[in-house]
This record gives sequence, structure tokens and C-alpha cells, in this order.
Amino acid sequence: MEAFTVVESVLVPLDRANVDTDAIIPKQFLKTLSRQGLGQYLFYDWRYREQESHMVPNPGFILNQDPYRNGRILLTRENFGCGSSREHAPWALADYGIRAIVAPGFAEIFANNCVQNGILLVSLYEADVEGLFRKTAAMKGLSARIDLAEQILRTGDGQVYPFHMDPSVKHKLLHGLDDIQVTLQYQEDIRAYEAGRRLQMPWLFRET
Repeated sequence: MEAFTVVESVLVPLDRANVDTDAIIPKQFLKTLSRQGLGQYLFYDWRYREQESHMVPNPGFILNQDPYRNGRILLTRENFGCGSSREHAPWALADYGIRAIVAPGFAEIFANNCVQNGILLVSLYEADVEGLFRKTAAMKGLSARIDLAEQILRTGDGQVYPFHMDPSVKHKLLHGLDDIQVTLQYQEDIRAYEAGRRLQMPWLFRET
């Protein structure tokens, strides 16, 4: 998994609350077990519309507009990622290029899935998020820089927004570790424990 240190990008304002995982990646795209290629389907029902039996980009959706097409920091509202627990949602976000999401709060299972896929979730006070939305409306293309080590979001106009981060989550993101990779750091200890158990309780390991 790609480590997260610093990301700089235009802020992409998605002014919607309670965005569920089916909106992030609709159910018809869940057949794959690959993390690659799902970015094209991110926010599919919002990014595209049917025209003469073909799906074409919806010019009214923020990711189809300049300068937001290649944005890497998403600004959104409360309870982002609610709904089903599908891990395809962070897969689609990561494959599209989203590295960080800023909101007042996130659905719990979605938040954990994002950590496992290298996406930083920045929780700010609702008043601060509201202020950022006002800024993005007044200054189209407002940039932001997020420094995870310092736990600071700094906007292009110089405003600084500190944010809280669980130390264990911060460690995983800074070092590009998911839960399996964290566990593998202790593989020698695990092997030693298993060898000791085999000596202490050999009857548990008899082959049938």
C-alpha cells in the first residue's frame, strides 16, 4: 500500500451529506476482486448520464469540471461512506486518485476500509467544513496541502486547520501498512509462539 506523507491538490467540493457507498460505487460494479480499474466507475450515477443509449459525462458533476478533474482531496459533508460495508468504495476512490477526504465525520466501517487502502480521512469541526465550502465557492480552484506527520491541513490562502488522528492509524498510513502487513512485522514472534505450542501441546497438531 502506498504510504501517505503529504498531499497537495485542489479541494474538490462535493456538497452532499450522507453519501452512501452505493453512490460511491454502484452495486453492478462489485463483481471484481481487483482494486484496479474501479476509478472509472466512481460516483457513476452522478458522473454520467444517458444520452441516445450511451453514457456520457454529466457536465454538472464536479469531477467533470475544471479544475477538479484530477483533484486528490475531496471536501464533503457529514457521514460520508454510510450504507453497505463494501470495500470497493475506497478501492474506487483510490484508483481514481483520491488520497484524502475532508468532512465532519465518516461512517465507521468505511473509515476502517479507507485506512486499509491508504486513504486519509480528515475530520474537522462542522463550522470549519462549512467555512471551506464557502471558500471553494468564492475561490474556484482553492488548493490545500495536508501534512499527516504534522496533522495540519493548510489552504492556499494560508489558513491552517489542525486535525486529530489516532496514533495507530497515523502509523499505518505513514508507513503504508494495512492490518495484514502490521501483523507480518511480528512473524518471527508468531513462528516462535507456534513452535512453543507444538512442543507444549503436541496432541493439537497430530495429523489425521
